[in-house]
Amino acid sequence: MSFGARALIRLGALKHNLKVIRAKAPGARVMAVVKANAYGHGLLGIAGALTDADSLAVARLGEAESLRAAGIRSPVVLLEGITDAADLEAAISLDCELVVHCTEQLELLELLDSRQLVVWLKFDTGMNRLGFAPYDAAEIIGRARRCKTIGDLRLMSQLANADARDDDATAVQLEKFRTITRDFDGDVSIANSPALFGWAEHELMPSGNIWIRPGIALYGISPFSDSTGADLGLRPVMQFESQLIAVKSIKAGERVGYGGTWQAGEDSRIGIVSAGYGDGYSRFLPSGTPVLVNGRRVPLVGRMSMDMITIELGADASDAIGDRVILWGDDLPVEEIAEHAGTIPYQLVTGILNREPSEYLD
Repeated sequence: MSFGARALIRLGALKHNLKVIRAKAPGARVMAVVKANAYGHGLLGIAGALTDADSLAVARLGEAESLRAAGIRSPVVLLEGITDAADLEAAISLDCELVVHCTEQLELLELLDSRQLVVWLKFDTGMNRLGFAPYDAAEIIGRARRCKTIGDLRLMSQLANADARDDDATAVQLEKFRTITRDFDGDVSIANSPALFGWAEHELMPSGNIWIRPGIALYGISPFSDSTGADLGLRPVMQFESQLIAVKSIKAGERVGYGGTWQAGEDSRIGIVSAGYGDGYSRFLPSGTPVLVNGRRVPLVGRMSMDMITIELGADASDAIGDRVILWGDDLPVEEIAEHAGTIPYQLVTGILNREPSEYLD
């Protein structure tokens, strides 16, 4: 049966990656980040396969609602927290653990009848995005401990630049977090994917009961610009693929695509692939971007269309209609394709539009 661009999701690779990640921080618990449709891999399919994770982390209430509606009972952490009383009631009804990062959220909890919620206080150690100031830590922690709504108090922070391994900003942030958590006897979390793979365990871990928060690495993608997931022992979970829908000959000098921006240098054969920016394949990918056809690399040529791309197969090509085309995945890392697009792999995988339903394999 014919198909257009689709994501093939390999759950065995996901489970492999979780094991690799756990080995980076033995004894730590894992908060698996599945926000943004599990980084484009499918929220419910991925969450359902992460039964060995200790909790799941989402950004928004709608994501938590989807998990609960699907019958997923794992602990769910709401990373952005809540904005008003209605959000708080919804989060409670969904049995979410709350990240609290500002006084307005804390005030909402103080007004609530005792519910004994799990709350993660977030401190801003240098990201300058969400979180309480470190110099307010003693006051905020004390206030949270007095709040009858909070049954289990935990602490977290977010590293801003851990993917730059030669930048001392991470060491500064880690030291600030160690100061905050030094006399704290509860659970703590600061390690994201780049921290896990870029920093030694003894540098990374503050005192306390440790939670790590892997995101992009779960999906087999490197958080570093100079490596791929395979370099870190990871396996790509997503293969983005399509198929040839036409093969034709082209003469030297003929132009291809809208605007005729690419011109054949010699007689050749081209293939038309059912994939385009309407599928989430970035329009910023230029001629020369590789795809895989029958195990060999061939280049994208001409401007991308909404539903189609053109590739040069070569003068002696024997490729046929229906042959599979790999846009990224095994042997063609999404990290490499992101370089061609001038972006990061996070944007490519989260941008998949699922016009064709993803296919899940064990």
